[in-house]
Amino acid sequence: MSLLTRVPPAEPVTAEGPSKGRRIFGRVLTALALLLVLAALVLPDQFSRFTVLAFLRIPGELLVGIGLALLLPPRPRKIVAAVLGAGLGLVLLVKLADIGFFIAFDRPFNLVFDWSFLPAAIGLVEESAGKAGALAAEIGACLLIVAVLVLMALAAVRLMRVAAGQRKTVGRTAAVLAVVWIVCAVFGLQFEQGEPIAARTAASLVYHDARQVSADLKDREAFAQEVATDAYKNTPPDQLLTALRGKNVMLTFIESYGRVAVQDSDIAPAIDSLLDSGTKSLQAAGFDARSGFLTSSTTGGGSWFAHSTLESGTWVNNQQRYNDLVGGDRLTLAKAFGNAGWRTVADEPSNFGDWPEGKFYGYDQVYDGRNVGYQGPAFSYASMPDQFTMKKFQDNELAKPGHPPLMTEIVLVSSHWPWAPLPRMVGWDQVGDGSVYKPMPAQGLQLPEAWSSPANTRAAYGQSIQYSLNTLISYLQTYGDENTVMVFLGDHQPNTSVTGSDGASRDVPITIVAKDPKVLDRVSSWGWTPGLRPDPHAPVWPMSAFRDRFLAAFSQ
Repeated sequence: MSLLTRVPPAEPVTAEGPSKGRRIFGRVLTALALLLVLAALVLPDQFSRFTVLAFLRIPGELLVGIGLALLLPPRPRKIVAAVLGAGLGLVLLVKLADIGFFIAFDRPFNLVFDWSFLPAAIGLVEESAGKAGALAAEIGACLLIVAVLVLMALAAVRLMRVAAGQRKTVGRTAAVLAVVWIVCAVFGLQFEQGEPIAARTAASLVYHDARQVSADLKDREAFAQEVATDAYKNTPPDQLLTALRGKNVMLTFIESYGRVAVQDSDIAPAIDSLLDSGTKSLQAAGFDARSGFLTSSTTGGGSWFAHSTLESGTWVNNQQRYNDLVGGDRLTLAKAFGNAGWRTVADEPSNFGDWPEGKFYGYDQVYDGRNVGYQGPAFSYASMPDQFTMKKFQDNELAKPGHPPLMTEIVLVSSHWPWAPLPRMVGWDQVGDGSVYKPMPAQGLQLPEAWSSPANTRAAYGQSIQYSLNTLISYLQTYGDENTVMVFLGDHQPNTSVTGSDGASRDVPITIVAKDPKVLDRVSSWGWTPGLRPDPHAPVWPMSAFRDRFLAAFSQ
């Protein structure tokens, strides 16, 4: 018998095996496509609303898509599915942006104005991860956007094709769900957490964003009227700020110094203790202080909105208002001081490019990250420690013999997110060119540990605020004199990783410190709390009210 006759023939390869495998694979792809579309439709736009029940709602848009799949012929159905899928991908991207903005700024993403945050975000990544890290993040973000749009379009095409191929089953199921959806929508039925069972999140998002865009565009006229209404526009310079003649006035913003730092939080006791001890040490040096609260026009970020709101006495809460303001000639505090004879200076340590807005504000001199000679390391976002900023300002301006009265706006950024690592205080005579700080980033709390738990994040934030406050208290003790008047305040609350929830207060502490008792006598009617720490029930003004109240208190 030959060898060929002894080898049993192979079993015939039927189509059943591969066909079954393809069917299983196809079903898996269909299930994944359905999950992707459902997730995009019912995904909440805030982390605080992420619950199991939120993802069990019935999306009305899905039922509409099924209806189109059953009605349209193959070629138009494929085109419509791809377009709708890509549109749903855009909706998902906007939701993801909303989630990020609620975390950072306690509000949704604004489709018109919030693109202005993109350069700041790139700069923040560069400071934290270097240029290579920033480039990788940009490439990753672009790939994510493309992937979301393509995958959502493919998922929609597949689902509509499968639905059209199983008309009876899909049609009956969709009809039942449509009846349930209508009943739930008509009677407003909700889960216990307040989530409506009949979901229409994609349609609601598009409708809300469209209305928001329309309202924002109409806001320009209202804001133009607000800017034009100025009680001090025509006040003669010799009648402005007469009670501060000869004083050096320092308007100092502390990044993210909000009410949460001094009240109703686990970090407040340590900061309150520091403010109380600082009050006593400054009193021993002959200073006194008054403190209250302002409600900022922003939260979590957008510091330039708060700065312009305080300086101009108008409510600047988006990029359009900011652009319109700085493109005009509104009287600012800096202009008022400049018109009245002060030399005006801005110190913006986080700026490394030209700042044309400085001309709008009315500053004679602008210091930034390029012209103060800093030779030390960055501390995450902060390009230089607050103590270096204050020391260089002192050396460049107030230490010069015979200098004119000075008004300055100083921005302190050591307490900027992400709050680690932090510098330490050194002797003022040791600051030098900043080289003394070189070993500190490696020695301080590192980002992974600072963000390893909510408690650690809040603690890191609190330590950063303490550093900034210690800097100012020590500066006043070391360099303050009879002509020193310092106003220091927060620009906005920190983001929700510290405040803990959406809808937190937007209040920030504000304090006036002076050695001359006549200065604080001028604000005695304000009802502010004696000392550096504002009482929880201290008066609260809109930040836009400060300019006029300040000018009224210190002018004729």
